[in-house]
Amino acid sequence: MEYALLQAVFLPLLLSPVAYIIGRKMGPTPAMWFTFAILLYTTIIVIQAALSGTVEEHYPWTDQFGEFGFLLDGLASPFAIMIYVLCTILALYSKPYMIHKFHEQYEEEHKEIATTTGTSTVVESSSLSNYVNAKSGLYFALYLVFAMGMLGTVLATNLIEFYVFFEIMLIPGFFLVALWGDGPRRKIGLMFLFWTHAGAVVLLLGFLMIGLTVGSFDFADIHESEIPQDIVLVSAIAISIGLGVKLAVFMFHIWLPWVHGSAPTPISALLSPAMIGIGAYGIFRLIVEFLPATFADLAIWFHIWGLVTMLYGGAMALMQDDIKRLLAYSSISQMGYILFGIGSMSVLGLSGAEMMYVTHALGKGILFMMAGILIVKVGTRSISKLGGLAGKMPITAVCAVIGALTIMGVPPTSGFMGEWTLFYGALETAIEEGSTVRAVTFGLGLVATALTMSYMLWMLKRVFFGKTPEHLENVKEGSWYMTAPMMVLAGFTVVLGIYPDIFFEQIIPYFNGVLGV
Repeated sequence: MEYALLQAVFLPLLLSPVAYIIGRKMGPTPAMWFTFAILLYTTIIVIQAALSGTVEEHYPWTDQFGEFGFLLDGLASPFAIMIYVLCTILALYSKPYMIHKFHEQYEEEHKEIATTTGTSTVVESSSLSNYVNAKSGLYFALYLVFAMGMLGTVLATNLIEFYVFFEIMLIPGFFLVALWGDGPRRKIGLMFLFWTHAGAVVLLLGFLMIGLTVGSFDFADIHESEIPQDIVLVSAIAISIGLGVKLAVFMFHIWLPWVHGSAPTPISALLSPAMIGIGAYGIFRLIVEFLPATFADLAIWFHIWGLVTMLYGGAMALMQDDIKRLLAYSSISQMGYILFGIGSMSVLGLSGAEMMYVTHALGKGILFMMAGILIVKVGTRSISKLGGLAGKMPITAVCAVIGALTIMGVPPTSGFMGEWTLFYGALETAIEEGSTVRAVTFGLGLVATALTMSYMLWMLKRVFFGKTPEHLENVKEGSWYMTAPMMVLAGFTVVLGIYPDIFFEQIIPYFNGVLGV
């Protein structure tokens, strides 16, 4: 298809004002279906392009920055597909959750007005309907821009283009948290903006050092041999720090539990499974592929950094009572797995690391949707106040178990294939190099998997099993808008666990080429 990638990236942006108008004039349901239709169409485009092999498009831009282009290859395809698959199905999930959220905020605002003025708090149906329509239009417009920013970053073929899309992600993300988050949402939104923007500025400094030295910002013109050794090392460190903030790895993780805990659950289910993992894509593309000699020097540090992140995130998750904060710390730990695999510096370790992005997207997407159903149907996020819900919410419970098994890496889910491949690659490198440090990190990495199993099983037991508290006797299953997307992801993770070559056929040849195997 002509201009396939251009359509996939820019249609959501160009049609976002239409989603806003539809929501404002017609309500959340038409806006949701319009958003779903756009994302479904663009998802089909991305999948068709991926099935046809490597697709590359280039367009004139400016002499100052170079070409504007898009590249869908063995590295970008799994990222692009998972981003748009998640965005598409979460558009459906968004409708009941966000209507619930709009009603809550409407009541809160009217109570504040009533307290200030001393008037009645009677809610007029027409006023509430207008409020929901206006908010739903804005929500779905921002949602489309957010999706576009993520895909554009993954498909970019130019350092400045990468940076522009990287920053575009932050703007709708900030507003989605600041407008409809929980708790002190504006402060948390600003925290999100500050941390991620600061990381992006450090990333830009690394880009400028490379681009100005090479004389071009186009990916095709970047050759490590043409960059002085001192500059290339500083650039790689700056890029690693900037992307480390996005990944929320240890030391740069502080913003993530707050933002994921506060964000509307459909957005948490995009921030955690899809957005933060784009930092890993940046490391694959910008360091592993373009700066291979420098990557060889930094690999052991990535390996150790990933291990520390795995252990820290898992230990913190084990201590949480708020289910969304538990899942947030779990995401930190899972990003550690990806960095651990990148640091293995082997084809299978790197391939497993990219597969871990896919499996994390599936497993954590399911679990955040489970958390959203609990918030809407039960009204609490406190794990200690839950229990025995498997009999009340069987679909949610089964999907949550599959999601947890995916994160734990238990067959036949995709998580097993990701972790197996990742640890196989890490052990392979340790044996080939005869490295005691790598052998120790491999063993400690297995300890981290035990931590992962501990907090996931503990969460499932306390939420879905045991005695049902009296206040939960009348709890019912979530609507099909909320359960059907979970079932789609649950089915996908099992299929991918049985047939991992769906993605490995693209991933492994790519890393064979990058590492020259």
